This record gives sequence, structure tokens and C-alpha cells, in this order.
Amino acid sequence: MLPDPVPQHPLLAGRAEIGRGEYSIVLDHEDGERVYKIVSSPADVFLLTAVDRPRGIHFPLVFADHGVIGRASSGFPLHLLEMERLYPLRGDTPAASLAGRLTGLYRAACMQRSELGADMGRLALYHLAIEESQLVPSLTQALKTLSDFVEAYGVLPDLLNRDNLMMRNDGTLVFSDPVFIA
Repeated sequence: MLPDPVPQHPLLAGRAEIGRGEYSIVLDHEDGERVYKIVSSPADVFLLTAVDRPRGIHFPLVFADHGVIGRASSGFPLHLLEMERLYPLRGDTPAASLAGRLTGLYRAACMQRSELGADMGRLALYHLAIEESQLVPSLTQALKTLSDFVEAYGVLPDLLNRDNLMMRNDGTLVFSDPVFIA
């Protein structure tokens, strides 16, 4: 978990913390449909703010980039984003089932390429995106988009951890945190 305290910022005053990850802190927003997300990972910042970032139904909506509001103990800047509220995968929902199938297929693709070392995940994602027929078309397109992003930004995919997949209130599976920098 990110050990840093929530920085002082007018938009965050009095906001309840609703989640914390290895590189982020999520705080409540007054409208219930959005959250404030403080992000320290450069890979996440690229994913959520780049002009050419992945978009589509399986990627998070970002409404505002409020810029750098501090520095994490890791040395990376802390970016404040205003984005849609996402929810953890729940039990036997279609999104949880789809996430389980996706992570299983990705794990198998990584195992087939384990001799490639650091390139294993990137190449597994690429092959999954172009070869997999067991997934819904929108998810296949999202994998292709994510694969292109991974190549363009030199980040690594992280689809092994189901915590990097969340869902919208309507049940749509979302890649909430699918990349990292090694």
C-alpha cells in the first residue's frame, strides 16, 4: 500500500479515503459517480492522462487532471485525477467471470512465453489480443488497444492480478490498473 499521507489540496479537504493501492489513493467525491484518485506510478499517469491513452468501454473515464499535488516517498510526483467511480469485482457477476477467464488466459499465455523473461507479459498480451476467440469482441479490441499502449510507452502489462480489473456499476469490466514500470 502507498504509505504516503493524502496531500493537502482544496479539492481533497474533508474527503473520505475509500481505497488505497500500491501506487494510488482513492477519495470520495461529492457526487457519488466520481472519485478523486491520487496516482504516483508514472505508468498509471500515462494510462490515465496521455492524449493517446487507451479509451473505450473497458478503460476508465477521466474527467479532469488536476496536476501534480505533491511527491510520494518513492520520489515520484503525486498526480490528482478526477475519474469515474469503479467497484471491486463481485462474486458471480458477468464481469467477475470475464475477469477470471481473462486472467486465466493471460496467465497461460505468459507461461507459454516464460523463457522470454521481462518480455513475457508484453508478448503474451500481444498474442492474446490477436489470437484469442473466447472473449467478447469489445474485450478483444481493448486488449489490442492496451497492447499498442504498452508498446508505445514502454510499460509492462499487469493482468495477472484481478485487483487490476474492476467494474462499473452497470457490470462492465474495466482495466483499472493494467500497467506498471519494472
